Amino acid sequence: MSEQEFQVVRAVGFAIALSLAATAQALSPHARRRGSLRVNATFWILDLIVMGLVCGACACTVARWAATHQIGVFHHLTAPGWLAAVVTIFVLDLVSYLWHRANHVIPLLWRFHQVHHSDSAFTVSTALRFHPGELLLSLPLRLAAVAGLGAAPATVVAFEILFTIANLLEHGDIDVLRRFERAVDRVCITPSLHRLHHSRDWTRLNTNFGTILALWDRLFGTYHSSSSDLQIETGLPDRVTEPSWSQALLLPLRSARPGKR
Repeated sequence: MSEQEFQVVRAVGFAIALSLAATAQALSPHARRRGSLRVNATFWILDLIVMGLVCGACACTVARWAATHQIGVFHHLTAPGWLAAVVTIFVLDLVSYLWHRANHVIPLLWRFHQVHHSDSAFTVSTALRFHPGELLLSLPLRLAAVAGLGAAPATVVAFEILFTIANLLEHGDIDVLRRFERAVDRVCITPSLHRLHHSRDWTRLNTNFGTILALWDRLFGTYHSSSSDLQIETGLPDRVTEPSWSQALLLPLRSARPGKR
């Protein structure tokens, strides 16, 4: 898979994921919140520009480089392609969990990550609200994981699409049927689980760090049950007003204490 093909597949996957999440939110709204679409979309455009200039399809480039130089676990093990793909997706999701948890513990990382939590509305567009500094800081770890695994480019883009679908859906203002929700949240992160993570309450905010799988939260003791029956006040615990885009962009410059309990 070339870098150009990687970007096309990823773009199509994003469009499908966004359509799916937006449709689910429209058909089954939870709190009928309007959201901060203008602010969130502006961050998304800025992120596209910054990451496009710095990285582009760098995950694909690193995967191809690792294959050429036979670097990474799966270039030295005899394993079926499907098994390598499954393990890669699990490991990359674990890396994402650990990175997300670090963002709530390490002061420098929280300075950037709080921009994501500063959206008090919590809708699908909240999934687009990330400070470019946070994305840039995450690159070395994510690319090191791809190289260390010896992940195939096709598996990397498959993970990115699954990650995008999960990320957009779980940020949705979506009400899920209780019976279905109880079955799904045993395995995957649901909107209600992630909504709790965006609570203004510090204790709840430091739970449910997963993106695709709820397994990691259950395994490492950060899982906290939730359901669509709960009405949760979302946003930063120590901020009452919704920041404008410029204010949110400059949030990393202010003093912040992560992980307060």
